[in-house]
Amino acid sequence: MKNRISLFLILLLATTSSFAAGDLKIGFVNVAKVLEKAPQASKAKTRLESEFSPRDKALVSQQKEIKTLEDKLAKDSAVMGDEERRRIERDLLDKKRDAARAQQEFSEDFNMRRNEELGNLQKRIVEAVRALAKEESFDLLLTDGVIYANDHIDVTSRVQQKLETLSQ
Repeated sequence: MKNRISLFLILLLATTSSFAAGDLKIGFVNVAKVLEKAPQASKAKTRLESEFSPRDKALVSQQKEIKTLEDKLAKDSAVMGDEERRRIERDLLDKKRDAARAQQEFSEDFNMRRNEELGNLQKRIVEAVRALAKEESFDLLLTDGVIYANDHIDVTSRVQQKLETLSQ
């Protein structure tokens, strides 16, 4: 008897929810596509490039200097005195250590700044999605993890438009 009542309640809930689902307004947002085309993404990329370009050029210069010393050592080591060769080898080793340290610091700093920019952009996208959902009275907007979404519920382009208006 208890199982029949439970089964009846489950069926009743299932049919009630299916009728209510007809009134729902559901949409899907492809966040990866929004990230790719967001005007803020290109601005963030430009900011990162201008911020890290001088350090990148310095790293390239360090590598050229190391290469020059390596070439000199390979070419002239046979005619160099022992003390001069050891001095150049020590200098080369010091420069390689400095360059490796600078490269690691550069990578860490760049990744940290890139993640900051990405986090800010993701916040803006969430704001745009929420604004669109409120303006167009969506009951549910889905993002990642959706295996299939019909084109008529895909609101990605409208989120992109909303994001553009938020950037102005």
